[in-house]
Amino acid sequence: MADREIQTKQRRLGEFLARHGLDGVLLQQRANFAWITGGRDNHIANNTEAGVAAILATADQRVCLASTIEAPRMEREELARSGVGVVSFPWYDRQRAAEKVREVIAGRKVAADVDPLGLGLPAVPGDFVELRWSLTDEEIARYRDGARRAARGMEQACRSIDFGDTEHEIAGTLDYHLHQNGLTPLVTLVASDERIENFRHPIPTAKTVEHYVMLVTCAEFGGLISCLTRFVSFGPVPQELRAKAQVIADVDAAINLSTRPGKTLGELFQVLQKAYADHGQADQWKRHHQGGPTGYANREAVATPDSTVAVRPNQAFAWNPSIVGIKSEDTVLCTDGRIEVLTAASEDWPTLVGRFDGKELPRADILVR
Repeated sequence: MADREIQTKQRRLGEFLARHGLDGVLLQQRANFAWITGGRDNHIANNTEAGVAAILATADQRVCLASTIEAPRMEREELARSGVGVVSFPWYDRQRAAEKVREVIAGRKVAADVDPLGLGLPAVPGDFVELRWSLTDEEIARYRDGARRAARGMEQACRSIDFGDTEHEIAGTLDYHLHQNGLTPLVTLVASDERIENFRHPIPTAKTVEHYVMLVTCAEFGGLISCLTRFVSFGPVPQELRAKAQVIADVDAAINLSTRPGKTLGELFQVLQKAYADHGQADQWKRHHQGGPTGYANREAVATPDSTVAVRPNQAFAWNPSIVGIKSEDTVLCTDGRIEVLTAASEDWPTLVGRFDGKELPRADILVR
């Protein structure tokens, strides 16, 4: 199975290299490293885009370049049984490191996604990221696994938090349950009460929860990122908020049920704009980005009204429509004429039905504690 995934990627890479007149690419960004290795991980610090090891990938070869600190783990754990050889260089000798990389490149025309050693390599052409967008069968299986874990961790967190917890405590609880389920949290947002209405990207604070809290995560498993948002209410949900939840469920259904291969993000954005307007919320889309394709990056692209980026077959999306006080977000898989909600709520989580064009899509509702 893994061999088939890598064979598909090597074929895509070969076509990319031929198109751009390259012999290879040097990939150190975490998303690209994970993609070319079938979900392996090269990160240490979680606040950096680049990892601590790189893959030199040609049409028929993959070699890992890593310092003597990282090489043993890469060889024995991360890249074990992957068919990727590991070449190491002294961590303390930048000049020797550069020489070793040049030796491995061996005069070939190679582009790099980062160039920390100052080798003067050209940048990887921008359309490289598009190689990641149409998922293989093996990636889909891995995504389903990671997304189920993310949804489970999120629900465990929502059922574990208490009235009067601070947002910091809730963020810690969420990250704990995600780690417990084998994921690496990349984005953790928490807001309670009026902060939900005031801020669309609320990092957690020392504020305590009085009535209502929103939990947001983007969490990685096997290189693929699951994005989802859930709400918890301590006590009955006010009728005004309940009505807003139904509106955003309908907007969510409109965009997700309209997402299909061949559509551009700009065309889909028109669907969003109309759905907001039809529900008396015409300007709400201006207050927050609406999401878009996901996968090896939180958002592989962000949808805008004029975007010409086209939806690929077997592509993951995380749309996140919102209006004041409420939001809807799950990670879905787009196939021909069908949407699969990868981070779907469990059977004992409350749901409501989003409706669009005579079709229905179950959406996660507010959990009342």
